[in-house]
Amino acid sequence: MCLTRYILLSALLTCLVSTANAESLPNKIAGKRTTYDIVKAGEGPAITKGARVTVHATGIVKQTGKKFWSTKDTNQPFKYKAGVGSVITGWDQGCMGMQLGEIRKLDIPADEGYGARGFPQWGIPPGGGLDFEIEVLEIEQVSEL
Repeated sequence: MCLTRYILLSALLTCLVSTANAESLPNKIAGKRTTYDIVKAGEGPAITKGARVTVHATGIVKQTGKKFWSTKDTNQPFKYKAGVGSVITGWDQGCMGMQLGEIRKLDIPADEGYGARGFPQWGIPPGGGLDFEIEVLEIEQVSEL
């Protein structure tokens, strides 16, 4: 009887740990090293190539843990055109598919961020990885003619 309880309890704990680990794995982007986690799901239309997007964003240097930029600090959202290279690759690809109101955390390796040169003016060292939290405030789909 005691052995049966032990086996059942072990099986239950293994199942719970496996489920928790599977849920905490970051999402991958095909062909990229940037990963993301959805903090808060959004709804409605998703970001597609060419869309004009307005976001709140906070960027942190992975190596130092220092915040180098935040639109929330100035309450001035950032606008960009998605999927056309107007922002760093990790951000551009990491935000594709986000929906209105969605919040994502992006883990961007240096080669999909500011690369070997870094961005010293912002405190991003050469080869610095980045963590971003992005919140989608507005998506304006642009139709190509």
